[in-house]
Amino acid sequence: MNLRAFKYFSPLIVYLGSLQAFTYHGIVCFAPLIYAWIVIPGLELFLKPDPSNLSAAEEELAKRNKLYDYVLYLIVLLQLPTLFYFLYSMQDPGLTVADKIGRIGTMGLLCGTFGINVGHELGHRIKPFEQTLAKISLLSSLYMHFNIEHNKGHHKNVATPEDPSSARLGEPLYFFFFRTIILSYLGAWKISFKEIEKKKKSFFSFSNEMLWFQLIQFLFILLIFIVFGWTITLYFFAAALVGILLLETVNYIEHYGLQRKTIADGKYERAMPQHSWNSNHVIGRVMLFELSRHSDHHYLASKKYQLLRHHEDAPQMPTGYPGMMMLSLFPPAWFYVMDKRISALTNQIGNYAEPISG
Repeated sequence: MNLRAFKYFSPLIVYLGSLQAFTYHGIVCFAPLIYAWIVIPGLELFLKPDPSNLSAAEEELAKRNKLYDYVLYLIVLLQLPTLFYFLYSMQDPGLTVADKIGRIGTMGLLCGTFGINVGHELGHRIKPFEQTLAKISLLSSLYMHFNIEHNKGHHKNVATPEDPSSARLGEPLYFFFFRTIILSYLGAWKISFKEIEKKKKSFFSFSNEMLWFQLIQFLFILLIFIVFGWTITLYFFAAALVGILLLETVNYIEHYGLQRKTIADGKYERAMPQHSWNSNHVIGRVMLFELSRHSDHHYLASKKYQLLRHHEDAPQMPTGYPGMMMLSLFPPAWFYVMDKRISALTNQIGNYAEPISG
C-alpha cells in the first residue's frame, strides 16, 4: 500500500487540538488558531515549495488508494460531533470572554478548513454517497448552497466579471466579502430556479434543491436552539460565520486580479492554469487537501485532490495559503505584494485584469 496517503491524516492534529480547546481554559483555547495562523505561516516563510508532480506510476497508485477517500469520510464523521461538543462546552459557567473567543475561533477554523473545504472536494464527486457527505459537511457552516453555486456557477464563470467569487484587481477583501456572500447566495437560487424550470417542476417540488437546503438548515438551527438555547445558538452562528469568512478569504486569494479574455460577445476563453493563484508550500497543501494547486482543479474539476499537479504557467504566490490569507487582511500590504505580480504576469503571458469599478 502506498504510504503517501498517510500525510493527509496529519490535519487531524487540528481536531485533537480543538478537543483540548473545548475542554480546557486559557491559552489552550487558542492553540489550533496559533498553529494555523502563526506556526504554519511562519514555517512556510522559510520552507521551500515543492513543485514536483507524481509520476504516471505514482498517479495510478494514488488513484486506486482508497485511503485518500477514507480520510475525507472520517473528517465528515468528526465534524458534527465536534460541533456539538463545542456547543456543549460553551455552557461552562467558568469561561472568560477570551476563552469564548478562542473556542468560537477554533470551531470556525474547523468549519472553514474542514467543513467547507472537505465539502468542496466531495461536492465535485459523482457518487451519491459522496455528494451526501459533501452537503452534511457544508451544513456545519450553514453554507449548503455553496454546492450549487460553486459547481455550476463559479467553475463556469471563474475569472470573469460574472463570477462573484473572483476578486477584482484593487478590490479590498472586506468589500469582496459583501459582494461574494450576497451574490453567491442569490446565484445559487438563480441556478436552482433554472433547473426546476427546465424540468418543468414547481417551486415546492423535490427537484428544488435550494429549498431543501433552507429547510434542512432551519431545522438544524432549531435543533441547536431547543437543546442549548439562544445564547449557544448565537455562538454557533458566530463560528459558522468564521467558517464562511475563511472560505471567502480563500476565494479572494485564489483568483485575485486574474481575468479570462473575451473571445466573442458574452463568451470567454477556457479557464486555464494562469487564471488561478497557486502555492506549492507543502504544509498548507496538506492541511487544505491540495486546494492550493487550484489551477489544475479548475482545469479538470473532477480530478481528486491527491492527483492535482503543478503547472509551470500557473502564477505562484510568494508563500502558502495560510500566510496569504493573513496578508489579505491588510489590503495595502496585499496590494503592494500582489499587484506587482499581476503586472509582471500581464507582461509575460498577456493575461490581464481590470481595476474594480463603481
